[in-house]
Amino acid sequence: MLQLLHKEKFSNLSEFTSYIQDLPDNDLKFVCLPYIGMEFQVIRQKAALGEDSAIDEMKILTSGNPFFPRYIEFISHSNTDNLKKHLISVMRGWYEDVIQKDLKKLNTILRTDYETKKEMSKKMTPEELVEWATGGVTYLPEPTMNNVLLIPQYIYRPWNIEADIEGTKVFYYPIASESISPDDRYAPNNFLVLKYKALGDEARLRIVKLLFEEDRTLQEITNQLDIGKSTIHHHLKILRAAKLVEINESKYSLKNKAIELIAKELSHFLNK
Repeated sequence: MLQLLHKEKFSNLSEFTSYIQDLPDNDLKFVCLPYIGMEFQVIRQKAALGEDSAIDEMKILTSGNPFFPRYIEFISHSNTDNLKKHLISVMRGWYEDVIQKDLKKLNTILRTDYETKKEMSKKMTPEELVEWATGGVTYLPEPTMNNVLLIPQYIYRPWNIEADIEGTKVFYYPIASESISPDDRYAPNNFLVLKYKALGDEARLRIVKLLFEEDRTLQEITNQLDIGKSTIHHHLKILRAAKLVEINESKYSLKNKAIELIAKELSHFLNK
């Protein structure tokens, strides 16, 4: 569905459903199959035509994803008329049951969040903006990606949804809590609250300083602080939930960029 939504600029539901209905069968399957890189576009095209060897190759190439292999199998062998009916039914039902009844409110919320991110883009590098908007997703430039799209979403908060399309990385990021009540100047961003709560503890600040020096295992942190392993693990869970710490190759690592952003986030909140 996300792949289809980015093929053209649809201004309403009718335009989108007409686009799906008019799309040639093979083109529909090609768009629905996941984009896995420019070098695999020919394989993707052959899979859309139903070639078993290409389908199997796509499944192998995406075997690390828990969803894609079965999805590729389903799309490649599905009846196109049924697939079109299903997609249109899902989109129409979603729009009528979830979007339409709160359309004005949702438009206001999304516009508010967009304007906030647009303003912050003047004060941050692109990488910082992605990390701040998504609440902690670290994104490094990729050779085949020429653009990054940040799209605010309300329904799936607090989750991020990522999609790859030809030449573009897309992040559907959860709108900030203050965007829901734009008239309340005193409502802080939920991610900002989580970060300050995570840092508001002596033991966790000690852990942050240890990880600032170098990546460490759970055992190394436990030995250094002389605190029970289960307690250290609890503190690390809080720091990870706040997107300040991550795990890399069995070691805990401090997300230095996230730490550096806190001052900018606080400044933005105080001056809004």
